[in-house]
Amino acid sequence: MKREEYINKIIKIFWVFIIGSVIGYIVEMLVGFVQNGHFVSRQGLVFGPFAQVYGLGILAYYFVVPRIKGNNLKIFFITMLLGGIVEYICSYLQETFFGTISWDYSHLWFNINGRTSLLHCTYWGIGGVLFMKFVMPFIEKIDKILKNSYFRTITALFIIFMIFNISVSSMAAIRQKERIQEIAASNNMDLFFDKYYSDDIMNTIYENKIEVKK
Repeated sequence: MKREEYINKIIKIFWVFIIGSVIGYIVEMLVGFVQNGHFVSRQGLVFGPFAQVYGLGILAYYFVVPRIKGNNLKIFFITMLLGGIVEYICSYLQETFFGTISWDYSHLWFNINGRTSLLHCTYWGIGGVLFMKFVMPFIEKIDKILKNSYFRTITALFIIFMIFNISVSSMAAIRQKERIQEIAASNNMDLFFDKYYSDDIMNTIYENKIEVKK
């Protein structure tokens, strides 16, 4: 792959992730409103309307779905499995690194360790069909502007922002886990997160997260 093609591929993958994360945030907010009668914060990062599990899910769709030779039923079952795997892995990693989970399906039939369930895998399958029908054509339009210098500059700045956003979100979550474990601040970075990302602030940002008791 030529350097130019490689750069274009990276840019496209990044925007597919962003599109998926924003769509996921909107979906989660609407679901939360229906379930609770009011909006519940469902963002996955401290800054912005992003639910990265959906970004990763749509990335999986992007790499796999166009290669599926078959009808919507085949797409449904493959993306049903694919989405369940992504959801399970994200839940496992969140619990492992941050000591929390953002969803628990233990109360549903046919769940796997509460991390995914048949019902939610079905949602992922429906999402896969909708992705192929409505989202993929939109993503293909990005090809027309990949070489535009302004678009590349915006992308570069947005990538820097997202690296910062993910880094701050991860460090704030790790520091909250340490506070829960009664680990005292040992450096200025810890003090910074204790001050600006206290438990109250983190619990407001991640309103739906659940601390996992060990």
